[in-house]
Amino acid sequence: MTVRVPVQGALLAWAQRRSSVPHDKLVAKFPALEAWEVGEKQPTLKQLEHFARATYTPVGYLLLAEPPEERLPVPDFRTIGGIEVGQASPDLLDTVYQCQQRQDWYRDYARLHGEPVVAFVGTLTTDVDVVEAARQMRSAFEFELDHRGPTWSEAARRLATAADEHGVLVMVNGVVGSNTHRKLDPREFRGFALSDELAPLIFVNGADTKAAQIFTLGHELAHLWLGESAVSDVDLAINSSNPVERWCNRVAAEFLLPLADVGDVDVDEAALTGELERLARRFKVSTLVVLRRLFDSGRLTEAEYRMAYAKERDRVLALMDERASGGGDFYKTQPVRVSKRFARALIESTLEGQTLHRDAFQMLGFRKQATFEELAHRLGVT
Repeated sequence: MTVRVPVQGALLAWAQRRSSVPHDKLVAKFPALEAWEVGEKQPTLKQLEHFARATYTPVGYLLLAEPPEERLPVPDFRTIGGIEVGQASPDLLDTVYQCQQRQDWYRDYARLHGEPVVAFVGTLTTDVDVVEAARQMRSAFEFELDHRGPTWSEAARRLATAADEHGVLVMVNGVVGSNTHRKLDPREFRGFALSDELAPLIFVNGADTKAAQIFTLGHELAHLWLGESAVSDVDLAINSSNPVERWCNRVAAEFLLPLADVGDVDVDEAALTGELERLARRFKVSTLVVLRRLFDSGRLTEAEYRMAYAKERDRVLALMDERASGGGDFYKTQPVRVSKRFARALIESTLEGQTLHRDAFQMLGFRKQATFEELAHRLGVT
């Protein structure tokens, strides 16, 4: 006898909205969905489990009497047009939960091995002058202009490596875990910081442009200097209503492009795009950061800045949509996705018998022993 599971139609509709999977796509996959929604039929447990996977929903949620209220487990500073963003997507929630799991593991590892606390975490407050805070960050990470390399990719790599060497778990990924079917949307969030003295963690949305990733990394580093966890969208179009976000944005901008180094710029509309690209190439920042610096220096009025920002943002987003994304070398990509520091520690712990292979595979994002052994070899862990 087939056992059916009573489920509220409102829960099925909530799961569909939460996932943003089009309703007609789900109906094509589950022909009885509309009958389930109105209570004419009930799904089997296996059907309900498949529906849960298709909508990225914990199956237990679908057995509740009403939809749960899901909140991000860290402060949410994301805004659109100055208005706070509401519900986080399953992609963002799952990414934060996964990073918290990795952070919890690494914190225990650091304690077990007597690693020192990361010295700079929590050493600044928003009362510290922005220029001084940015100077401390550049000095600590040796990220002056002549240390950034010839390309945005190289600058991003060097900054992430410097943060890693100082004890920060830097994870850059454009998908949820290793699931290439669940691409992260930089329009929803750019990154987040999980502050901790032993295991500070920064996640950067790898679906964003390299220039934007560099600014996000600088912004989240400023959060760690404050000792503050947060999910950020790093929108430079307006002044955030949150004083912490305002300070972190200003510090990140000064960290990457000191106001004193802006120099002479032709802000005439016909020449502005070329000037933005020139300074962006020189300092390895996004053109949006350059625009913000021009506004900060008084070269643009607020009205001019808002108009130019909207135009430039649309141009950048159009370029992003045109980009073709390749998979690349898994053994180069995966340590970047999970943090090289974290990957090395987890592999060492597993080889020493302190962590189960099953748990290591889950946190590293694959299932095969051969993949584990090759990754260990590539990272120089024996």
